[in-house]
Amino acid sequence: MKLNPFTLSVVIPCYNEKDSIHTIVEKVLAAPIENKEIIVVDDKSTDGTGEILDREIAPLVSKVIHHEVNRGKGGALRTGFQHATGDVVIIQDADLEYDPNEYPLVVMPIVNDECDVCYGSRFLHQAAKGYMANQLANKGLTALSNLFTRLKLTDMETCYKCFRREIIQAVDIKENRFGFEPEITAKIAKMNVRVKEVPISYYPRTNEEGKKIGFKDGLRAIYCIWRYRKG
Repeated sequence: MKLNPFTLSVVIPCYNEKDSIHTIVEKVLAAPIENKEIIVVDDKSTDGTGEILDREIAPLVSKVIHHEVNRGKGGALRTGFQHATGDVVIIQDADLEYDPNEYPLVVMPIVNDECDVCYGSRFLHQAAKGYMANQLANKGLTALSNLFTRLKLTDMETCYKCFRREIIQAVDIKENRFGFEPEITAKIAKMNVRVKEVPISYYPRTNEEGKKIGFKDGLRAIYCIWRYRKG
Protein backbone atom coordinates (compact mmCIF):
# COMPACT_ATOMS: atom_id res chain seq x y z
CA MET A 1 0.00 0.00 0.00
CA LYS A 2 1.41 3.39 -0.99
CA LEU A 3 1.93 5.95 1.77
CA ASN A 4 0.71 9.32 0.58
CA PRO A 5 0.77 11.63 2.43
CA PHE A 6 3.31 10.31 4.89
CA THR A 7 5.48 11.41 7.81
CA LEU A 8 9.18 10.56 8.03
CA SER A 9 10.71 9.97 11.46
CA VAL A 10 14.42 10.83 11.45
CA VAL A 11 16.32 9.24 14.34
CA ILE A 12 19.66 10.92 15.10
CA PRO A 13 21.89 9.12 17.63
CA CYS A 14 24.72 11.33 18.82
CA TYR A 15 27.70 11.10 21.11
CA ASN A 16 30.22 13.93 21.45
CA GLU A 17 29.18 15.73 18.25
CA LYS A 18 29.21 19.34 19.46
CA ASP A 19 30.97 20.53 16.29
CA SER A 20 28.47 19.01 13.86
CA ILE A 21 25.14 18.53 15.62
CA HIS A 22 23.73 21.96 14.79
CA THR A 23 24.77 21.68 11.14
CA ILE A 24 23.28 18.22 10.66
CA VAL A 25 20.00 19.21 12.29
CA GLU A 26 19.77 22.22 9.98
CA LYS A 27 20.40 19.93 7.00
CA VAL A 28 17.71 17.51 8.17
CA LEU A 29 15.24 20.37 8.64
CA ALA A 30 15.96 21.51 5.08
CA ALA A 31 15.73 18.02 3.57
CA PRO A 32 13.12 17.76 0.77
CA ILE A 33 10.55 15.74 2.73
CA GLU A 34 7.58 17.84 3.81
CA ASN A 35 6.44 16.10 7.00
CA LYS A 36 9.30 15.19 9.33
CA GLU A 37 9.53 14.08 12.93
CA ILE A 38 13.11 14.61 14.16
CA ILE A 39 14.23 12.65 17.22
CA VAL A 40 17.71 13.29 18.64
CA VAL A 41 19.10 10.85 21.20
CA ASP A 42 22.13 12.07 23.15
CA ASP A 43 24.08 9.05 24.36
CA LYS A 44 25.57 10.68 27.49
CA SER A 45 27.92 13.03 25.63
CA THR A 46 30.78 14.53 27.62
CA ASP A 47 31.83 17.35 25.29
CA GLY A 48 28.87 19.72 25.75
CA THR A 49 26.65 18.20 23.06
CA GLY A 50 23.84 17.70 25.58
CA GLU A 51 23.85 21.35 26.56
CA ILE A 52 23.78 22.43 22.91
CA LEU A 53 20.83 20.14 22.31
CA ASP A 54 18.84 21.60 25.19
CA ARG A 55 19.76 25.21 24.46
CA GLU A 56 19.75 25.37 20.64
CA ILE A 57 18.34 22.20 19.12
CA ALA A 58 15.32 21.30 21.26
CA PRO A 59 13.17 24.20 19.93
CA LEU A 60 13.86 23.05 16.35
CA VAL A 61 13.11 19.32 16.55
CA SER A 62 10.31 17.04 17.72
CA LYS A 63 12.14 15.35 20.61
CA VAL A 64 15.49 15.45 22.37
CA ILE A 65 16.15 12.44 24.58
CA HIS A 66 19.11 12.12 26.96
CA HIS A 67 20.57 8.81 28.09
CA GLU A 68 21.74 8.80 31.70
CA VAL A 69 24.47 6.28 30.81
CA ASN A 70 26.33 5.70 27.55
CA ARG A 71 24.76 2.77 25.69
CA GLY A 72 26.34 3.01 22.25
CA LYS A 73 24.81 3.64 18.83
CA GLY A 74 22.56 0.59 18.96
CA GLY A 75 21.22 1.63 22.36
CA ALA A 76 20.54 5.17 21.13
CA LEU A 77 18.74 3.87 18.05
CA ARG A 78 16.65 1.51 20.15
CA THR A 79 15.48 4.52 22.20
CA GLY A 80 14.79 6.59 19.10
CA PHE A 81 12.81 3.87 17.36
CA GLN A 82 10.63 3.41 20.45
CA HIS A 83 9.65 7.10 20.30
CA ALA A 84 9.05 7.26 16.52
CA THR A 85 5.49 7.86 15.33
CA GLY A 86 6.00 8.47 11.59
CA ASP A 87 5.01 6.12 8.78
CA VAL A 88 8.64 5.64 7.72
CA VAL A 89 11.79 5.74 9.87
CA ILE A 90 15.32 6.60 8.71
CA ILE A 91 18.62 6.67 10.61
CA GLN A 92 20.77 9.80 10.41
CA ASP A 93 24.24 9.88 11.97
CA ALA A 94 25.15 13.14 13.68
CA ASP A 95 28.32 13.59 11.65
CA LEU A 96 28.32 15.01 8.13
CA GLU A 97 29.14 11.87 6.15
CA TYR A 98 25.63 11.46 4.72
CA ASP A 99 23.52 14.09 2.95
CA PRO A 100 19.88 14.50 4.10
CA ASN A 101 19.07 16.02 0.70
CA GLU A 102 19.16 12.42 -0.54
CA TYR A 103 16.36 11.22 1.76
CA PRO A 104 13.95 10.84 -1.20
CA LEU A 105 16.31 8.29 -2.78
CA VAL A 106 15.99 6.02 0.26
CA VAL A 107 12.49 6.91 1.46
CA MET A 108 10.40 6.99 -1.71
CA PRO A 109 10.84 3.30 -2.63
CA ILE A 110 9.02 2.51 0.63
CA VAL A 111 6.43 5.26 0.17
CA ASN A 112 5.73 3.99 -3.36
CA ASP A 113 5.35 0.42 -2.08
CA GLU A 114 8.38 -0.91 -3.94
CA CYS A 115 9.85 -2.33 -0.72
CA ASP A 116 9.46 -2.39 3.06
CA VAL A 117 13.10 -1.68 3.94
CA CYS A 118 15.56 0.38 1.90
CA TYR A 119 19.35 0.66 2.37
CA GLY A 120 21.35 3.53 0.91
CA SER A 121 24.57 2.03 -0.47
CA ARG A 122 27.85 3.93 -0.57
CA PHE A 123 29.28 1.40 -3.02
CA LEU A 124 26.49 0.67 -5.50
CA HIS A 125 27.44 1.89 -9.00
CA GLN A 126 30.22 4.15 -7.69
CA ALA A 127 33.82 4.18 -6.49
CA ALA A 128 34.36 3.56 -2.78
CA LYS A 129 35.58 6.41 -0.56
CA GLY A 130 37.39 6.60 2.77
CA TYR A 131 40.20 4.58 4.29
CA MET A 132 41.11 1.50 2.24
CA ALA A 133 41.06 -0.63 5.40
CA ASN A 134 37.52 0.51 6.15
CA GLN A 135 36.41 -0.18 2.58
CA LEU A 136 37.79 -3.71 2.69
CA ALA A 137 36.27 -4.33 6.11
CA ASN A 138 32.86 -3.09 4.95
CA LYS A 139 32.90 -5.24 1.83
CA GLY A 140 34.09 -8.28 3.75
CA LEU A 141 31.46 -7.90 6.46
CA THR A 142 28.74 -7.32 3.86
CA ALA A 143 29.76 -10.46 1.94
CA LEU A 144 29.77 -12.51 5.14
CA SER A 145 26.39 -11.12 6.14
CA ASN A 146 24.95 -11.90 2.71
CA LEU A 147 26.14 -15.48 3.04
CA PHE A 148 23.82 -16.02 6.00
CA THR A 149 20.94 -13.63 5.21
CA ARG A 150 20.75 -14.56 1.51
CA LEU A 151 20.37 -10.87 0.71
CA LYS A 152 22.42 -9.31 -2.08
CA LEU A 153 23.54 -6.10 -0.40
CA THR A 154 26.64 -4.10 -1.30
CA ASP A 155 26.72 -2.05 1.93
CA MET A 156 25.35 -3.73 5.05
CA GLU A 157 27.14 -1.20 7.29
CA THR A 158 25.54 1.91 5.79
CA CYS A 159 23.98 4.51 8.07
CA TYR A 160 21.05 5.17 5.75
CA LYS A 161 18.71 2.34 6.65
CA CYS A 162 15.04 3.14 6.17
CA PHE A 163 12.05 1.10 7.37
CA ARG A 164 8.31 1.06 7.58
CA ARG A 165 7.81 2.02 11.22
CA GLU A 166 5.86 -1.09 12.15
CA ILE A 167 8.74 -3.25 10.92
CA ILE A 168 11.55 -1.60 12.84
CA GLN A 169 9.45 -1.37 15.99
CA ALA A 170 8.77 -5.11 15.76
CA VAL A 171 12.50 -5.91 15.95
CA ASP A 172 13.94 -6.69 19.38
CA ILE A 173 17.32 -4.94 19.15
CA LYS A 174 19.94 -6.40 21.48
CA GLU A 175 23.20 -4.80 20.36
CA ASN A 176 24.32 -1.53 21.96
CA ARG A 177 27.21 -0.54 19.73
CA PHE A 178 27.91 -0.95 16.02
CA GLY A 179 26.84 -4.59 16.17
CA PHE A 180 23.42 -3.11 15.47
CA GLU A 181 24.17 -3.09 11.72
CA PRO A 182 24.58 -6.86 11.17
CA GLU A 183 21.96 -7.61 13.82
CA ILE A 184 19.22 -5.53 12.21
CA THR A 185 20.13 -6.85 8.76
CA ALA A 186 19.89 -10.46 9.93
CA LYS A 187 16.61 -9.91 11.75
CA ILE A 188 15.07 -8.06 8.81
CA ALA A 189 16.07 -10.97 6.55
CA LYS A 190 14.31 -13.40 8.89
CA MET A 191 11.10 -11.37 8.57
CA ASN A 192 11.01 -12.04 4.82
CA VAL A 193 10.12 -8.44 4.01
CA ARG A 194 11.02 -6.71 0.77
CA VAL A 195 14.49 -5.16 0.92
CA LYS A 196 15.88 -2.78 -1.68
CA GLU A 197 19.23 -1.02 -2.05
CA VAL A 198 19.80 2.34 -3.76
CA PRO A 199 23.02 4.32 -4.39
CA ILE A 200 23.76 7.35 -2.20
CA SER A 201 26.62 9.82 -1.79
CA TYR A 202 29.20 9.53 0.99
CA TYR A 203 31.60 12.08 2.50
CA PRO A 204 33.84 10.12 4.91
CA ARG A 205 35.48 11.84 7.84
CA THR A 206 38.86 10.89 9.22
CA ASN A 207 39.75 9.41 12.60
CA GLU A 208 41.08 12.84 13.55
CA GLU A 209 37.69 14.34 12.74
CA GLY A 210 36.00 11.97 15.17
CA LYS A 211 35.23 8.72 13.33
CA LYS A 212 34.41 6.27 16.13
CA ILE A 213 34.22 2.78 14.64
CA GLY A 214 37.34 0.66 15.13
CA PHE A 215 38.92 -2.78 14.94
CA LYS A 216 37.03 -4.15 17.95
CA ASP A 217 33.76 -3.12 16.32
CA GLY A 218 34.72 -5.14 13.26
CA LEU A 219 35.31 -8.22 15.39
CA ARG A 220 31.98 -7.67 17.12
CA ALA A 221 30.29 -7.39 13.72
CA ILE A 222 31.66 -10.81 12.73
CA TYR A 223 30.35 -12.25 15.98
CA CYS A 224 26.93 -10.65 15.41
CA ILE A 225 26.71 -11.98 11.85
CA TRP A 226 27.17 -15.47 13.27
CA ARG A 227 25.00 -14.92 16.34
CA TYR A 228 21.99 -13.56 14.45
CA ARG A 229 22.44 -15.62 11.30
CA LYS A 230 19.33 -16.73 9.45
CA GLY A 231 18.34 -20.28 10.30
